[in-house]
Amino acid sequence: MPKITEEVYYIPGQDEFMPDAHAYILGKPSTQNLTLVEAGLVGKGSYKIQSIQKAGIELSWIKRVIMTHTHLDHIGCLAEIQKKIPWAELWMHRLEAELLEQGDERTVYGMDMFRGFCEEQFGLKPGAFKFKVNQKLQGGETLDLGGTTWEVIHIPGHSLGSIGLYHRSMKILIPGDVVYADYAIGRFDLYGANGPELKRSLMRLAELEVDILLPGHNQIVKNLPKGYILKTARQWEPYLK
Repeated sequence: MPKITEEVYYIPGQDEFMPDAHAYILGKPSTQNLTLVEAGLVGKGSYKIQSIQKAGIELSWIKRVIMTHTHLDHIGCLAEIQKKIPWAELWMHRLEAELLEQGDERTVYGMDMFRGFCEEQFGLKPGAFKFKVNQKLQGGETLDLGGTTWEVIHIPGHSLGSIGLYHRSMKILIPGDVVYADYAIGRFDLYGANGPELKRSLMRLAELEVDILLPGHNQIVKNLPKGYILKTARQWEPYLK
């Protein structure tokens, strides 16, 4: 599990025929109050847990799981992880939390056709993603996560409740699937997605000073070029209408 800084660890996704989201551990290990950001694809729970343990981090130190959003490639193995760390609280944006608590899985699958494929491929049953959410985020919160300070930014467009986590002093951004490296952005044709909203979210992120970009997939970027997010937003602007 690579270390990005003394307070941020990176668990690369293990893509197969479907993508598996990267996960991140936030916080100073000395506090024994750490946060797992994202879970990952169905079947990847053991890999994520083993990565944490191999880094010398005790599972008891993981106090919460924060989801940037709840698409299958991010939340698919959450139940597997919860079996290993059942004490860890689940935090996510209110708009997606309320759906999952009601058993509404549209935000997980995105479209009915994909739901049918995944249920057959992974042996999933309806209700597999009904979770109790301990903390419903709104955006605008400042979180103390293991001696590190992160701002929560609501950045809808890829999904209803997409959030970003921003460490202002270290200039680190965890944007989920809203923006990636290589001038790519998240898709905006699934349930709850919206092109104009995604454009507004990208423009909001473009106002931040970002040196390290830690997206949900593909490569992570250190020494992000100045103006990168704005340039990405401008390139995609014609399609986000």
